[in-house]
Amino acid sequence: MKSFFGRYLTMKREKIKYGFHRAWKMRTCYLFLLPYAALFITFFILPIATSIYYSFTYYNILEAPRFVGLQNYINLILQDEVFLTSVKNTFVIAVITGPVGYILSFLFAWFINELPRWLRTIAVVVFYAPSIAGNAFYIFSIIFRADAYGYLNSFLLQFGLIDAPLQWLLDPKYILGVVIVVILWMSMGTGFLSFVAGLQGVDRSMYEAGYVDGIRNRWQELYYITLPSMKPMLLFGAVMSITTAFNVCDVPRALAGYPSTDYAARTIVTHLFDYGFSRFEMGYASAIATVLFLVMILCNKVIQSVLRKVGT
Repeated sequence: MKSFFGRYLTMKREKIKYGFHRAWKMRTCYLFLLPYAALFITFFILPIATSIYYSFTYYNILEAPRFVGLQNYINLILQDEVFLTSVKNTFVIAVITGPVGYILSFLFAWFINELPRWLRTIAVVVFYAPSIAGNAFYIFSIIFRADAYGYLNSFLLQFGLIDAPLQWLLDPKYILGVVIVVILWMSMGTGFLSFVAGLQGVDRSMYEAGYVDGIRNRWQELYYITLPSMKPMLLFGAVMSITTAFNVCDVPRALAGYPSTDYAARTIVTHLFDYGFSRFEMGYASAIATVLFLVMILCNKVIQSVLRKVGT
């Protein structure tokens, strides 16, 4: 037993020694990476670590943090009914807008890829524009306006489909559906651009080889050649899609108000914003952020494991 343990320690020491030796040989490369590493650690790693630390404390900005252990998490799961409502709403939004937005982004990118170059450039701009449109909320607030002057209510009244204007952004029955529609309309973001770039980077000779090997239609071409050739873009698009789906905050706040009626459009990030920037309970807000962070990591792992099997 001692001999085995000794060999194990020796192997570990050799690996560590080899790692340091390899790092020293590539010190110039690490020197070039240092600026990015410093920024990444400062603005990503440290905030995450700080948030996890504060999630175990009571911290209201005015007083020094006071350690409370798991109390924030206990209150969050067992006592905060609004948080449970926000979790339900967030998962409904994520389950619908995440996969649907992801699939739509890829399909539109696939269709656009078949267009002539000048027309493809225009189509990319047209489909990407909604994700960066600053006045999108204003447009949809007019469409779903609660009186007869709202475009949707006016249309339905004109054709006799309703007798009175519907409260699209005030009635809990409709709020979440409206938010989902708007999010889907704005879903052609960075993932969409990565799909367009990935499709452009597929080697055309692979399609010719595929036709020789027996591929007979575009769907077989898509499954056996296109998707396996752009796995990095698919993974990146999945990460962006999940991140966007779980970080919904601006759309429900802008359309349904803050807070929304009966918390019908409350999301986890909206709940975090409430406790962090309205009530200044930073410890509790950090616990919410930590839970959201862990859920997003878990979902990313599941999606990546599924996408790795594509084309294998």
